[in-house]
Amino acid sequence: MENYTMGAVESRFADLIWESEPLTSGDLVKLSEKALKWKKSTTYTVLKKLCNKGIFQNENSIVTSRVTRNQYYARQSKQFIQDTFGGSLPMFLTAFAAEEKLSESEIEALQKLIAKSKDD
Repeated sequence: MENYTMGAVESRFADLIWESEPLTSGDLVKLSEKALKWKKSTTYTVLKKLCNKGIFQNENSIVTSRVTRNQYYARQSKQFIQDTFGGSLPMFLTAFAAEEKLSESEIEALQKLIAKSKDD
């Protein structure tokens, strides 16, 4: 699995792209200026960094994602479970449930997910 890590500021910037894509790099500069108070050079520097990580692409001045928001966060979650719980989802859920009581709807959603996983 490729390492697609982002810091907090990069994540806010990525959210701007994911919410607005496809968009021109010029529109991204305007959006970043308004939402993040960034200068043009900052926008292009961070965009280039995230393009080099393989998360986004800027081709012919059109910015699009190579990794969707859901894919990114799924990979981050999987990596966290791998690093923290040795890849054991049951250990993660046990630790989570020990501190945070699951609601009936959450339990039902997990049961559906398990049933679906068995069918696949």
